[in-house]
Formats: sequence, structure tokens, C-alpha cells
Amino acid sequence: MSAPNSTAWPKSEPALGDDVAGFDGAKDLLRQWSRGIRPDPDLTVSQWADQHRWLSSRASAEPGRYRTARTPYMREIMDALSPVSPVQRVVFMKAAQVGATEAGNCFIGFVMHHAPGPMLAVQPTVELAKRNSRQRIDPLIEESPELRERVKPARSRDAGNTMLSKEFAGGILIMTGANSAVGLRSTPARYLFLDEVDAYPASADEEGDPVSLAEARSLTFAHRRKALLVSTPTIRGLSRIEREFEASDQRRYHVACPHCGHGQWLKFERLRWEKGQPETAEYHCEGCDQPIAEHHKTAMLAAGEWRAMAKSADPHTVGYHLSALYSPIGWLSWTRIARAWDAAQGNDEAMRAFRNTILGETWFETGEAPDWQRLAERRETWTPGMVPTGGLFLTAGADVQKDRIEIDVWAWGRGLESWLVDHVVIEGGPGDQACWQRLTDLLGKVWQHESGQHLTIARLAIDTGFETSAVYGWARQVGFAQVAPVKGLEGFNRSSPVTGPTYVDATIAGKRLRRGARLWSVATSTFKAETYRFLRLDRPTPEEITAGASFPAGTVHLPSWADGEWLKQLTAEQLITVKSKRGFSKLEWQKLRERNEALDCRVYARAAAWIAGADRWSEARWADLEAQVVGDGMTDAEQEKPAAGSLRPVRRPVQRRSVVSNYMR
Repeated sequence: MSAPNSTAWPKSEPALGDDVAGFDGAKDLLRQWSRGIRPDPDLTVSQWADQHRWLSSRASAEPGRYRTARTPYMREIMDALSPVSPVQRVVFMKAAQVGATEAGNCFIGFVMHHAPGPMLAVQPTVELAKRNSRQRIDPLIEESPELRERVKPARSRDAGNTMLSKEFAGGILIMTGANSAVGLRSTPARYLFLDEVDAYPASADEEGDPVSLAEARSLTFAHRRKALLVSTPTIRGLSRIEREFEASDQRRYHVACPHCGHGQWLKFERLRWEKGQPETAEYHCEGCDQPIAEHHKTAMLAAGEWRAMAKSADPHTVGYHLSALYSPIGWLSWTRIARAWDAAQGNDEAMRAFRNTILGETWFETGEAPDWQRLAERRETWTPGMVPTGGLFLTAGADVQKDRIEIDVWAWGRGLESWLVDHVVIEGGPGDQACWQRLTDLLGKVWQHESGQHLTIARLAIDTGFETSAVYGWARQVGFAQVAPVKGLEGFNRSSPVTGPTYVDATIAGKRLRRGARLWSVATSTFKAETYRFLRLDRPTPEEITAGASFPAGTVHLPSWADGEWLKQLTAEQLITVKSKRGFSKLEWQKLRERNEALDCRVYARAAAWIAGADRWSEARWADLEAQVVGDGMTDAEQEKPAAGSLRPVRRPVQRRSVVSNYMR
């Protein structure tokens, strides 16, 4: 609440016998006025949290009084946000489960209680901001008495307490999403809390970088402003938090070895365990190389300190990095970290999640195009149109061109090992109905497996970028059980490489439908980078194969009939880093050659495998599928059953009986 104006004061001092309530009201106004002109206290954020913060069971696994000693590395980070500190910007690049979110909430509570002013808290989306308000901010206020008395209850008609706005004496907390330009420029803000900045969109409603828009709100407060930027990093070259951290003084939390006293910051390569026994994980000191058991961690963290490893470009900005190796005992143990590392081997998505969420480091996307001549040397020989032994189901990717439709059929096995089974070109283009009929016929075509079984396409993904209405119309005609219209999206920052389906309403004649075709959105960059990584995998030698060695998960097998032109199309793009007009770096796929249909078809076929569920199948599901495809002794009736929800039985023509109606004869 701001200081009252002169009209709010009593016109004269209350005489003896006047209404006591009026006198009490004047005293209340005086207290509020004095509170408004009181200078910011010397209390730090961590001191405030230890004195006044209570954790709710709704928002914390450890409810009760907040204790900074539980996460001692957060003390300096929180105190840098205090008015007594000259720091204006705090950058925190971190892993999951290190207490960063609660520290940010302590910052919010401190502002409400001891240093009131306008504050802006930004989540990646407005929807996430609403969820955070319900799950984090409301419990923060309700469980801390000092905050509860400063924010009016939401049920009060004249209260400034809404889902995205919390008014308090001397200030207001505005919560919004980085996807809302209106929310980012709604009000000046002395304080900023920008959470998970790497999940922010590239632009807020096409008005510019959300971080820049938010920070522009605080410029009028000059040296009195405070900004906290927090995030788990994502991809190198795209990560906002990594860019901000590298421009800072890059502080690391140093702890002393309990054996020799050597100070060091914890590195994952020094966490060691017996092969296949993650429960033996111990950290080895870089000074004496002695193993450090995890029970020493509590004392090590309590005595640790932050040390700058670089010189900041801005003296008012400090940067911190922390991995989950520092996670307090009872949260994320070294054993669980070792187990997660073992489980991630051979799975790029799991390894990326490990680096981002556990190590707090960016993932490096290798987008250099493989040498097509090297791929030609590694081609294998099998009968054209035959599905090799390891292939258990088929998907296809279709690329629609002006005068043709190109389709590649891929077989998939365990670990997403894949084989190119067929390459089909249907002449005529989307304006030719005969072309669409031949594509429909392809859905019923059978390919023989080396086991003798016959397989059809489990799912065909077709691009909608060219002649969209025609593609939707054909897909609607043949049905969506076997066909998935897809739309490619740029960027890697997607929680899932494929999302959907969403309903679109365009027909082949341009009419609008209430429920139209089902469209899937595909992060093509993710699957292109994955394909190139798979193509570079080392392979066992012929001698090792003879001895029983298997190919690595994800290996791409190419047949001898894949010619040079097709191989050049598969390697037609390269991932490069480019600068935007605003000076920000971004990763972008650029063509090395004009034609890239083979790469596009591979991406669509890979998306079709994802839609079919192959990325999420259990070992039991794969075993059941393998039994249906390569198992012996199956009866004819069993062979007619679809396999594990992805294989389809051979289609046999149905003899239909015509019935002539006698109506109106």
C-alpha cells in the first residue's frame, strides 16, 4: 500500500471522549505511512527465509521451516539478490533437484515482506504461470504469516489477489508467460524472476526476445533493480542460460576433500563405480585421488564456497553453475546419478536429458553431414524388397512434390535399428487422382520378411507442406489408422519431437469441416540430428559379427541398391550456427545440395515410428512383436493377427454381395 495522501488524515486531533475507533484508524494510517518511507532493511534474502519462510506440504517434499543450511550453496545466490548487495543480475545455470525454485520463491517472499516494489515473474507460458501461481505462490503466501497479512485473500471483492497478480503494501507481483508480449510490457518492474529461460519461445508474439522485453521493464530503476535468471540448459548454441553464464564471472562451488583438504568443484568424470554396480559410486578427489563416500557431502557442502572462474563482462552481473552432484543427501544420490548414466547409454534422448537435468550442461548437436561416399562403402547386400531379420515393423515417409510423390519404406527393430526396405516414386503429383490411388494401393502392399512372414506399412507419415488441402483430403479418405499427416517445425526446444494430433478442417475442395484431418507436428531438426548421429555409429568388424557381436542401437543399414543420388539426398543438409539480426546465435539446417527428398522421407518415417509408439515400447512388447514376426510354428490363423499394435495382416480381397432393393418397385 502506498503512503496515504493528505485527504486521508483526520481534519483535527481527536478530542477526549471522541470515537476511539477513529483514533485507532489514524494510528493505523500513520503506521502504514511510516512503513512506506522506511528504507530497505539490511536483512538478506537467506536471513529472511530462515526467519519467516515456511514450506507447505502442497509444494515441498520437506514441509516445515525453510532452512538455508539444507542447500548451503544457495545462500550466496539468494544474498546477491538482497538490497545490501551491489549485484543487479544473477544468472543461475543449474541441474534439477538443487533447490533453485524454492530459492526464487524466497526472493519473492523477501520482496513482499521487506523490500516492497513492483515485481515481474515470468514462466515459459501463461499456462505454466497460472500453474505456478496455484502450486507455488499461493502456498508461499498461505504458510508464511508475515506474507499472509500483507496479501489480501482472493475471496475479498476489492482485493488485488488474482491468479496472475498479487498486490501487497508498497508493491505488486505480476506473473506472466514468455509467450505473452502484453504481459511482458504491462508494467515497470524493479524486480525480475525469469524462470526456465531456455524454454522461452524465440519471440514473444513476434515482438522480440522475451528476456530482453522483460529486462527492459527494469531499466528505469537503474542501480536499484534486481534480476534472477534461472534455467536448466538445453542445446549448445541455442541455450540462453549458457550464453548468459559464459558472459558472467562463471562461479563454481568449491568443496574441500575430507581426506587431504584439497578444494575443488565437483566434476562428473571423477564419480566412479564398478561396472554394472552403480550402488558403489564414490567421488574421487582430484588432489589425492582417494574415494569420498557420499555421507561426507553434508559437511563438504556446509564448508563450501563459490569461486569466480572468469572475469565478467558486466561487473553488476554474477553467474553460478551447479550440477546435481551437489544435491543434498535424500534428494538425488550419487548412486541414482550413476544408475541414470548407465541407463542412458545408447539412447541419445536419454543422454541429452542426463546432461541437461543432472549435469546442468548443454547438449551438443552434431549436425555435420556424413560423407555420402563413406556411406556407399558401408552398404550391405540383401534382396530388394526383402525385410532383413532384425526388422520387426515397417513405416514409410512420403514427400509430396509438384510432379511426383516420393516414398521411402523403413524397417525398424530393437533400439531403433533400421533398414531401408524400398524406395518408391509415384509420378503425377497431387493434382492427379491416379497418383493418390497408387499411394493408396501402396498402403496394402506386402513386403516379405526373411522369416517368411509378410509385412505391410504400420504407419505412413506424409508431409503437408505442399498442396495441403489435397493431402488432408486423401488422408481423410483412407483413414488415420495407417496414415499420419505431418507438419515440420523448426527448433530443438521441444519437450517431445512429435506432438499432436490436432484437428484441421480443410477439405480437398476447400470447405471447412467441424472435425477435419488429424495433423501431427514434428521437430524435424531433432530427427535430422539423430539420423546423422546414427549414420556415424561405429560398427563391428565382420570377424566380430561372426563371433556374435551386435550392431549398436540406432544403426542405419543401407542396401546396395541405394544409389549415389539417393545417398547425396540423405546427406544434403548441414547444421550450422547463424547470427540473428539482434546478435543472438541459433542453429539452422542449410542445404548443401538442392535435392533432399531422401532425408525428408527418413525424417517422416522416423516420426511415423514415434507415433506408432516404438520409442516407448517395453521389452515385453518388443519380444511379443519378435515372436509374431520371426517365431516358428505359427498357425495360419495366428499369422493373420496384427502384431503388437503395429504390424498389419496381409490384406485379402473381400468378396462383397450385392443386394438389390425392392423399394418402390
